[in-house]
Amino acid sequence: MAIRSISESQSRSRVVRLTFIYLVLAVGMVIVIMPFLWMVSTSLKTPASVFKIPTVWIPDPVVWANYPDSMTILPFWRYILNTAQITFLAVVGATFSGSLAAFAFARLRWRGRNFMFVLVLTTLMLPFQVIMIPQFILFRSLQWLDTYLPLVVPAFFGGSAFNIFLLRQYFMTISPELDDAAIIDGCNRFGVYWRIIIPLSKAALMTVVIFIVQNRWQSFLVPLIYLFDQKKYTLALGLRLFQDQYTTDWELMMAAATVSMLPVLLVFYFGQRYFIQGVVFTGVKG
Repeated sequence: MAIRSISESQSRSRVVRLTFIYLVLAVGMVIVIMPFLWMVSTSLKTPASVFKIPTVWIPDPVVWANYPDSMTILPFWRYILNTAQITFLAVVGATFSGSLAAFAFARLRWRGRNFMFVLVLTTLMLPFQVIMIPQFILFRSLQWLDTYLPLVVPAFFGGSAFNIFLLRQYFMTISPELDDAAIIDGCNRFGVYWRIIIPLSKAALMTVVIFIVQNRWQSFLVPLIYLFDQKKYTLALGLRLFQDQYTTDWELMMAAATVSMLPVLLVFYFGQRYFIQGVVFTGVKG
């Protein structure tokens, strides 16, 4: 009887604990999603009802015309195409070069490997503001200003230390016996990388792709520094054009912002399974 009472007490305690956890998570979800809901709601309002107090969450009337207006008042489709081009090249360059560097750190044996890896990781402690001016002077001397080269070329040199670290940690979870077996069968080191490591690392690679897409699609400061011609603007710079010195078309800006978020949401939606696997398994070994 006493055992049954203890079991019921533990069961009730577990239900209370889970209920509390779910309530906290629900509150956190509401806090996180409210800005997104306000953005969508504002994108369907008239200018007079944007800042009406109390806040109107369900627009009346619903102004669907804000979406086509936001796409035509500025060459927004051009900005989307520019951003997609930069993002695609950055994904290809950073994923390929970063995975090569991670493969060298994780699977190859060479003198100074650990020191070089620590040196790469120390770059994570450098804020962009520290290297911003030296980079600008370098790209100006190369005559790359007002081109996409400063936004794309660095991605082909590893992308970022975080990408290299994440991929290196994941590669180290793959059994080295697969490398030995492939080499015995006549595969060279690049063949091991391309035929063995890459096919087994889809989760980590998809995680890196999601981070790169999110970073490049929403980047504002770097395009602001290097792009001068409005025809070459990215989405982040295009959204800024909805604001002028005296007024802001909030409803059109929010409509354009909602459209600009869709590609990132779609990439995460279709890659979330690999993203979660990559985050879970990265760092198991190493």
